[in-house]
Amino acid sequence: MPELPEVETTRRGILPHVLHHRVEQVIVRESRLRWPVPSELAAMLEGQTINDVQRRAKYLLLPTDNGTLMIHLGMSGCLRILPANTPVMKHDHIDLVLETSNLLRLTDPRRFGAMLWSHENIHDHPLIRLLGPEPLSPQFTGE
Repeated sequence: MPELPEVETTRRGILPHVLHHRVEQVIVRESRLRWPVPSELAAMLEGQTINDVQRRAKYLLLPTDNGTLMIHLGMSGCLRILPANTPVMKHDHIDLVLETSNLLRLTDPRRFGAMLWSHENIHDHPLIRLLGPEPLSPQFTGE
């Protein structure tokens, strides 16, 4: 399972490739992940610009003006930045094709990962709101 340091490394790795870039197309090859990929994901995300890449616990958060994409890597998932014409392999489930002719690809052999969409304040989402303070943050104290 990718642990928090690996998720943070992933965040930092994809940040310069997706920040302030528009999502041209969303390709969902397999929607049966830990939680079903929302059927409206493409409609909500296509044409949106990614405003940031954040991490809350092991969730990667990609906010746009229309909502926030939540990504969890599960036990064996990974995100890669690839040229848009990269051949698809067996466990490549979702591609976000960017205006840069690159794509952000979710690969997850065990399908325990997730890609969800939220229109609400992301910190009020049921998967996020009850999480404890972030390690190394000022809120992380002995109490």
